[in-house]
Amino acid sequence: MQKYIIERDIPKVGTFEREQLRDASKASNAVLAELGPDIQWVESFVTDDKTFCVYLAKDEAIIQRHAKISGFPATKITQVKRLFDPTTAHASA
Repeated sequence: MQKYIIERDIPKVGTFEREQLRDASKASNAVLAELGPDIQWVESFVTDDKTFCVYLAKDEAIIQRHAKISGFPATKITQVKRLFDPTTAHASA
């Protein structure tokens, strides 16, 4: 599976209460269960008017399908090509 970052435009999502986020999570999880093992939600980061969600998926099409069924917009989907972090500075060449 490939890793994707999904940018979702959701006005005022940063003001959502914990219960609203819990309900959104339940709705998303229900769709994920319906779609099967070819898509997994890893985590999401919430800003004022957007969420940035990390997913593992077989392809972009299943992410679009999740967005359509769940009603959560997938404004932009970007496939992650590589990862680096502070420990990369210590990696051998």
